Amino acid sequence: MFNCFATVARGLEELAATELEHLGADGVEPGFCGVSFRCDRTRLYTINLWARLPFRILVTVARVPCRDSRTLYRSIQGIDWEPYLSPGHTLAVKATGKNDRLNHSHFTALQVKNAVVDQQQDRFGERSNVDTEIPDVQINIHINDNNATVSLDSSGSSLHRRGYRPVMGTAPLKESLAAALVQLTNWSGDVAFLDPMCGSGTLPIEACLQTLNIAPGLFRDETSQGFGFQTWPDYDEALWENVVAAAKKRQRRELGVDVVGCDRDLDILTDARTNADYSGVAEHIEFNYTDFADIEPPADSGILICNPPYGERLGKTENLAPFYKLMGDILKQRFKGWTAYILSGNKALTKCIGLRTARKIPIYNGSIPCQFLKYEMY
Repeated sequence: MFNCFATVARGLEELAATELEHLGADGVEPGFCGVSFRCDRTRLYTINLWARLPFRILVTVARVPCRDSRTLYRSIQGIDWEPYLSPGHTLAVKATGKNDRLNHSHFTALQVKNAVVDQQQDRFGERSNVDTEIPDVQINIHINDNNATVSLDSSGSSLHRRGYRPVMGTAPLKESLAAALVQLTNWSGDVAFLDPMCGSGTLPIEACLQTLNIAPGLFRDETSQGFGFQTWPDYDEALWENVVAAAKKRQRRELGVDVVGCDRDLDILTDARTNADYSGVAEHIEFNYTDFADIEPPADSGILICNPPYGERLGKTENLAPFYKLMGDILKQRFKGWTAYILSGNKALTKCIGLRTARKIPIYNGSIPCQFLKYEMY
């Protein structure tokens, strides 16, 4: 069994914990910006392939004392690194956290790297090279007071980079956040889905991927991006192929409801169609060139998710209050029978919507504290 930690966006810990439990993880415990759990190798591969919300799945190697740089060096040297990497593997070290004497992440990472390669040099007469871009083995060390958790990154690049999005618009949502927003609506493909300001299409694409039961990691497997564990010495290729084959068999072919994305920017709609094509769901999404003022519901009932501009991310200074009032008016007048969700990082602007919220969910879009607001339209 591996002891693991899934890193997630702040505010999504509980939702990610539920997802990991559904994927078969044991001992699931949400924490700050992450979830700890246990799993075997099959589940480790499965979680990397299927998890929609985490950024990385870190596998704990050891917890060691690290009062200062000398203690840290000795502690890292005390770990037998031979099972985790050979001199033929490249490595990189990422450090987070700090204490009074280890308060520069670059220096901390350098100490860890030196301890590992010095052990290799003493044992084999040769050492691993450093590759900060695409290492065979990514070592993570997190310092908390005078102790450190040493882990291996089983994911490689962040899992939110699905591999299907070759083009992005301005201030795009991360795929993992888009997936979380869809999950928070409980949309399951039984009613229409509309994003009236879809940008590069991330929300409708992630909605389709979830409802069609398409594992998000399949796009990484089919490209050169891959996963971190695939370059580990103990990588089980046959097991991975079985996990991938099982995932492909679970896919659905039909949705049966309208999934619509709209935007007033023709160029960004072209990007959205390209992304939908790369993700294999283009036939399930209708992209329309429509200004929000002209938006119409595609069905009598459904789920609407909207990520309108709120100043900070796009750095705009114009007064957005009239637009937020327009959103509220259109929802009230045209979307009876629908449930609308609006993500906003500006509380003053959301008051201009003029509708009573059924629920307010705190969430972070990157470093921006936001609210995911639910409106029941009667």
